[in-house]
Amino acid sequence: MAGRFYDQWKVGDRLVHDIRRTVTETDNLLFSTMTHNPQPLHLDAEAARASEFGQILVNGTFTFALMVGLSVGDTTLGTLVANLGYDKLIHPQPVFLGDTLRAETEVVELRDSRSRPDAGIVTFRHQLFNQRDAVVCDCLRAALLRRTGS
Repeated sequence: MAGRFYDQWKVGDRLVHDIRRTVTETDNLLFSTMTHNPQPLHLDAEAARASEFGQILVNGTFTFALMVGLSVGDTTLGTLVANLGYDKLIHPQPVFLGDTLRAETEVVELRDSRSRPDAGIVTFRHQLFNQRDAVVCDCLRAALLRRTGS
């Protein structure tokens, strides 16, 4: 188990996640079609070429899901009770096919759970960067985590 329990975190803890991922056309195509997202900017090369970006944009919900997924092994794997919510999700830069993405996480808040004495709420700030170190996704995630020994 790689994740940490609630009482093993401190506000200000920072993690640079080792796993990186180069986004492929197949990733974008499958995710867009599996989620019934017909946006031409994600699926139609001609429409994308005619846009201000000049190429296919990677589906933003894929980008967000990848960011969270890259963080799980180091943060909540085996200790998570539930994800409680995501807040302040932004995509400040576009993601294109062939971009290689990496994630970083910081703990910004810790709160004891009022309803579960064996757990607490960790608020993570996740950021996703492309190969040029530009932030392409950023959000807060509230996660209910077990305490050690629970």
